[in-house]
Amino acid sequence: MKAFNIYLCGVGGQGIGLLAEVLLRAIDYAGFPAKAVDTHGLAQRGGIVVSHLRYGDNIFSPMVPAGKSDLVVALERHEALRGAESMLQQGGTLIYYNTVLQPLGVRLGKDIEVSEELIEKFCESADIKLFAVADEDLADPRTQNIVVLAHINKLRLLPGVNREHMEKALGDLLAGSLLEKNLKLFDSLA
Repeated sequence: MKAFNIYLCGVGGQGIGLLAEVLLRAIDYAGFPAKAVDTHGLAQRGGIVVSHLRYGDNIFSPMVPAGKSDLVVALERHEALRGAESMLQQGGTLIYYNTVLQPLGVRLGKDIEVSEELIEKFCESADIKLFAVADEDLADPRTQNIVVLAHINKLRLLPGVNREHMEKALGDLLAGSLLEKNLKLFDSLA
């Protein structure tokens, strides 16, 4: 299989690390060779968190080259636009959770808040497929990553990876009531 590049981004505490690990394990269960790396930086202080994940044949490095990502997965609007602008290839796909965690520049009035329209305009100009997802009734904001995971499955955004692979990966990483809660949410949306 031709290499498939995924770039995940968000803000510390949103669950990018868990989402990346679920995707990596799901890809492994699907039988594909894969490489991945996370960059946490100042995540615990609300800083940017990114993960690179590549799978398929002839993958020698886990790092996705700038402008070569097939799929960008973001858990916040500012990060969605930044990831799309810097990492997505023309014709790629962006899926993001439609929420805003204002960066310091926005809070200080130095930068503008990224709107859905701004992301739509950029994606249209770069021939990028766009999926903005949200769950208005979400009881726990810590499960926004599971909402995105369910939509990745539903939209079939990962070639060769299916629902069973993702559920098995969730079972590897979560247990007890936490697993039950996340699987219930995943299954209700997938």
